[in-house]
Amino acid sequence: MQVFRGFQHPGIAGACALTIGNFDGVHRGHQAMLALLRSEAKHRGLPSTVLTFEPHPRDYFAARLGKPELAPARIATLRDKLSELERCGIDQVVILRFDEHLASLSAQDFIHRVLEHGLGARYVLVGDDFRFGARRQGDYATLDAAGRIAGFDVARMMSYEVHSLRVSSSAVRDALSLGDMDSVSRLLGRPYAISGHVVHGRKLGRQLDESRAGAGDGFRTLNLRFPHDKPAAQGIFAVRTHGLADHPVDGVASLGVRPTIEHAGQVLLEVHCLEWPSALGPDGAYGKLVQVELLHKLRDEARFDGLPALTAAIRQDVEDARAYLRTAEAPHAAVSRQITRDRI
Repeated sequence: MQVFRGFQHPGIAGACALTIGNFDGVHRGHQAMLALLRSEAKHRGLPSTVLTFEPHPRDYFAARLGKPELAPARIATLRDKLSELERCGIDQVVILRFDEHLASLSAQDFIHRVLEHGLGARYVLVGDDFRFGARRQGDYATLDAAGRIAGFDVARMMSYEVHSLRVSSSAVRDALSLGDMDSVSRLLGRPYAISGHVVHGRKLGRQLDESRAGAGDGFRTLNLRFPHDKPAAQGIFAVRTHGLADHPVDGVASLGVRPTIEHAGQVLLEVHCLEWPSALGPDGAYGKLVQVELLHKLRDEARFDGLPALTAAIRQDVEDARAYLRTAEAPHAAVSRQITRDRI
């Protein structure tokens, strides 16, 4: 899959079959749309193309209004979104920076400058609630009328439902905010996961006393940055990490801002492996690209009165994670097989 920032690149296709959206989470509704796009693209001999935006348009408008509370919680990082789009078989992705210039384009200018001349769209697939252009003045009817004149086909896909529930990024955010990871998996068609490179942290975990657990090196953690200040999921989770060894590594993780330690506001995913892969050595994980599946929420983040209280809480989290992972091992395998069958 090729990825372009903007459409002024010599390697970008001169014509394409296109869909447009934010694709936060790449949930099962997105997957159904992408499958249809790929089918139409193959039939027409065109590359399947996704046009997406960074930052999220609602992030931009929230910042412009000075009301950060209006920005949506973010399900996935850009890395994870692109990874899922590639897994869905998309040929190319074009990322447009959503800024004042793009926000001010009328619907007709967006069609003319971006779809026709920028991307050479010959087929455009949108969702049933698609709106575009300044003040959201454009909709499916606007696009369809323009396509009739300009010579590109326009199609609309209606809502995708699972057990009578409309699958949407909002539904995924709601399930994540409730810590309902089973519902999240059903909506996504896979376990919820965050990936990134392991970075150096403050190494405070090594200072915490884990002597009762017998590790002898504190609560060593893997640190991954989440590059948005409003993650859709927050709290303490039982997790599985891929990319550290030749097998998944069970663990317990904190996703949030670490209220007991500091109020820096930077969101981190901190993973404590229940069994540290010995082949890594003490510092062998730094720089590795890993994927962390958040399987079950144990509790919300909390502020504790000092490191001893935090240590006791982490020790309990480790025990709770071990208990969950022991009981969930067989069901988790069954769910993974079902997700594989259901994946579109």
